[in-house]
Amino acid sequence: MKLKPGDKAPYFEARNQDGQTVKLSDFLGKKLVLYFYPKDNTPTCTTEACNLRDNYGKLRSEGYEILGVSTDSEKSHKNFRKKFDLPFDLLEDTGHQLVTLYDVWGEKFTFGKHYMGLKRTTFVIDENGVISDIIEDVQSKNHSEQILGN
Repeated sequence: MKLKPGDKAPYFEARNQDGQTVKLSDFLGKKLVLYFYPKDNTPTCTTEACNLRDNYGKLRSEGYEILGVSTDSEKSHKNFRKKFDLPFDLLEDTGHQLVTLYDVWGEKFTFGKHYMGLKRTTFVIDENGVISDIIEDVQSKNHSEQILGN
């Protein structure tokens, strides 16, 4: 079932880049940007992560916490986070639990090929755990502005 604004955000528990468990309930009372991205260290994903990093102070001053999610491993996330000095956690989803819960895994079409993959999508979740916005047309260079414009 496709999620929409107004829906309760699906509950999750996942490990971050340091092997620590992070839960949706950790963010109750805070606004959460849960952004799904295809792969660590790829050009567009790096641009997106660095845009969020560069605007982290502004996002935090507006009350947002940030979590990135991809199907990469804990080790890959640790290296990506360190390489680009990312101030927020990256959650591993090698078993595809989160991408399935949030319905962001599906058919993609790039360079004339159809394949299954993670669809770049951001969920903005309010203080009560309700989805307030879903950004599917992510503009990696301006992603923070997309979030703050809501």
